[in-house]
Amino acid sequence: MKRIKAFYVASGGTYGSPWIHRDLRDEGESCSVHRVAKIMRENKLKAQIGYKRRYIKGGKPGKIADNILDRQFNPKAPNHAWVSDITYIRTHEGFLYVATVIDLFSRRVVGWSMDKTMDRHLVINALLMAVWQRNPKNEVLVHSDQGSQYASSDYLAFMNEHRLIPSMSRRGNCHDNAVAESFFATFKKRVTKRKI
Repeated sequence: MKRIKAFYVASGGTYGSPWIHRDLRDEGESCSVHRVAKIMRENKLKAQIGYKRRYIKGGKPGKIADNILDRQFNPKAPNHAWVSDITYIRTHEGFLYVATVIDLFSRRVVGWSMDKTMDRHLVINALLMAVWQRNPKNEVLVHSDQGSQYASSDYLAFMNEHRLIPSMSRRGNCHDNAVAESFFATFKKRVTKRKI
């Protein structure tokens, strides 16, 4: 119990039994994940749950780009499909907006940008970093939601100049961009919430 509580406190209260079980195994402790879960339940140690969200099954297709990705989140090679999204984080000095670009092959953040304003420059800078880091030789599919930043003429011109193909989620359907949504949920739960 002492070891479990130590890992739980070190995680800022965000770790559940699977993560704590991994930490225990790394330290040479032999027990099952079910045993860890039972001890945590008995001692009222709960992992912090991410933000709740309303899910909509349908949604209208985008006016700028179709949903070419179509939830095919497992490409067979890097730089084949990237996903992008924006979120906000609360800091001691106010809100900041973060845009990321994730390579679906490795699930690695290949580009990011942070600013006080959520405009087209935020997403263009994140995409610029991704292009600079990866320097793709072929066309790359870049999937996003239908936010105005992704529909701006400057963003689309940048995409066209660098041979990036736009793909957009159906309106109001977060499942179409599930990888980016999942990343931000983890990012907020494990990093930003525990710092505030």
